[in-house]
Amino acid sequence: MLTLARWKVITSLVLCVLSLIYAFPNFIGDEGLKKIPSWLPHERVNLGLDLQGGSHLLLEVDVKAGLKERLSFTLDALRKTLRAEKIGYLDLSLDPTGDFITFQLRDPNQAEKIISMIKKMDSELEATLEEKGCKVTFTKASIAERKRSIVDQSIEIVRRRIDELGTKEPSIQRQGDDRILIQIPGLSDPGRIKNLLGKTAKMTFHLVHEEQPYASKVDDITPPGTEILPSEDVRQDGRKIFYVLRKESLLGGESLIDAGVNFDEYHRPQVSFRFDPLGAKKFGDITTKNIHRQLAIVLDGKVISAPTIQTPITGGNGVITGKFTVQEANDLALLMRAGALVAPLLVLEERTVGPDLGADSIASGRYATILSVIMVAVFMLIAYSLFGFFANVAMLFNLILTIAVLSLIGATLTLPGIAGIALTMGMAVDANVLINERIKEELRHGRKMFSAIDVGYRQAMNTILDSNLTTLIGAAALFFFGTGPVKGFGITLAIGILISMFTATTLSRVFVTYWVNWSKPAKLPI
Repeated sequence: MLTLARWKVITSLVLCVLSLIYAFPNFIGDEGLKKIPSWLPHERVNLGLDLQGGSHLLLEVDVKAGLKERLSFTLDALRKTLRAEKIGYLDLSLDPTGDFITFQLRDPNQAEKIISMIKKMDSELEATLEEKGCKVTFTKASIAERKRSIVDQSIEIVRRRIDELGTKEPSIQRQGDDRILIQIPGLSDPGRIKNLLGKTAKMTFHLVHEEQPYASKVDDITPPGTEILPSEDVRQDGRKIFYVLRKESLLGGESLIDAGVNFDEYHRPQVSFRFDPLGAKKFGDITTKNIHRQLAIVLDGKVISAPTIQTPITGGNGVITGKFTVQEANDLALLMRAGALVAPLLVLEERTVGPDLGADSIASGRYATILSVIMVAVFMLIAYSLFGFFANVAMLFNLILTIAVLSLIGATLTLPGIAGIALTMGMAVDANVLINERIKEELRHGRKMFSAIDVGYRQAMNTILDSNLTTLIGAAALFFFGTGPVKGFGITLAIGILISMFTATTLSRVFVTYWVNWSKPAKLPI
């Protein structure tokens, strides 16, 4: 009589039942899924871009623009430092290329003092003396580090914005030094994501000039220390409104911690926002000191709202009103929550995969998997009779378990991933082939039936572990070093192999043990 540890039998049965429960939602439609009780699993395998359809975007981070902006901040700090040190200068400005800052000295004897002062001000800056004055820029090491930082920050902001959309399993990866590859399965409105990612979302708060709040055009003459920015609003006659704003930003969007959409008493959408404690204090001070003045909220160089301050706002909360649609209000709140990009993003490549193409890929993959299962099953039946049938049942549960695990961990299934599943179906019975051949060999050597089965399973284990381990190493390499669909192939292959080791060595043995003990055959059908 064959014996098998009770815990192995119980574990096998429990895993088989759980696999059926977790895999079941993948085999029914959306309407059927709604009828499943809430306490049962509803998770399905996420479909990748090539199966579900969606958007493919290749973006380039405008690193040069990011460096130029950071250098402009340095220019303002340098101006304040020169004034504080009472050093005379002329023509302090940022070069049109954005690569360096230049200025002339009133007193050439102060040159060495200025170079030392700039090094103390920022260790990442270097100053050189030239015939026409002084040139200030970042060091080469600092430029390389800042470029890497700009791209890293851009990837993080892109990830936040896409996550806010509620899309499932987006793929966001760095390509090269300054490019970002984005794949969003199931996105029905690719234009919206392009619009969201195309905005820098730099938000600042400025006071509107009291004596001259409006301009007729962008190049009007305005008081010193002001600038003209367009508005989202228009006059009654249809002309655009241009605001004259103080150049100095009183507060930035970096202090925002939350933003959302609500509706006013007329059911018009508006965007509410909330500052962190430091931002709330600054906002409270600004609104307290500027009662009855207009405070402009600027987003990417455009005034989106310019309300008049009626009372001090000390709670750190504010509201942006305007002629928003609900989607525009939601997008604005999303941009505010996600934060501003440190550099503009340029769309280099855009591709949309339709759901029909994905459906065709799924159908092709399904047929390929079914065909591989049938062909393997026929071979096993011909070669090993009833023992081949047990191997086929184990292979079927291997497929169900693989789908269940993919659903449970929220993995993304791609077309190469389907190929990985089809491949594992053939590899799933490989261990059974080794076991069955070893049993046949033991029978030829004169062992009795029960002993041959026991020895066959035990002796084949080392060979099975070695062969599967080498394949797992390859699958791990594909997962950790591959990208996109290649990763999908690696993960399905790895999961299928691990599960096949259980189904071939344990589950099939449960079937064989109980059948032999129940039927007590005179000869093994193998």
